[in-house]
Amino acid sequence: MSGFLKKGLGESGYTVDVAESGAAAETLASENIYDLILLDVMLPDKNGMDIARQLRGDGYTGPILMLTALSSTKDKVHGLDAGADDYITKPFAFDELLARVRALLRRKSESGTESILRFSDLEMNLVSRQVTRSQTPIILTPKEFALLEYFLRNANRPISRVSIAEHVWDIHFDSESNVIDVYVNMLRKKIDQPFGKKIIHTVVGFGYVLKEE
Repeated sequence: MSGFLKKGLGESGYTVDVAESGAAAETLASENIYDLILLDVMLPDKNGMDIARQLRGDGYTGPILMLTALSSTKDKVHGLDAGADDYITKPFAFDELLARVRALLRRKSESGTESILRFSDLEMNLVSRQVTRSQTPIILTPKEFALLEYFLRNANRPISRVSIAEHVWDIHFDSESNVIDVYVNMLRKKIDQPFGKKIIHTVVGFGYVLKEE
């Protein structure tokens, strides 16, 4: 199911990391900033409700959407008391899950939690999925959006093609493939060329960096 959700969310424009266990989830949450966490109750090593409590105890303030086959009111109450913001029972339609994700992210935005990424005169709204530069709207495909989001989250830090492949495409890097370079060039045509100030730079022999000239 995690593979199905990752694929569906990726096709909807979200960048997704998958943790195969509770311990892996705690590690990822301590190393990265996430806008939302989907958390299954039945994990191989720990109970998802315990993980939710741990995440809250460690300071994670973003929304948590719990997934489970347990559908009684008591189970839902336990999940919400553990720190979840919403609860969806299996089986569920992906469209419903996607709607709940959007609702939680809107709520997060309305509460004042960061939902906008900025760099120079470039701005990305993670909830409305809108991008502007110098207040000019820029239309991006879901994959271009995910690529730009990864650049923005790593601004001023050189990122390798391997990292881009793993975080944006979730693939093992193939040195013979030029798909990353093709998408970066497509992004440059929308982000850089019309504005006369380059912010996406090539790091020769390594990858790319988002920085001001």
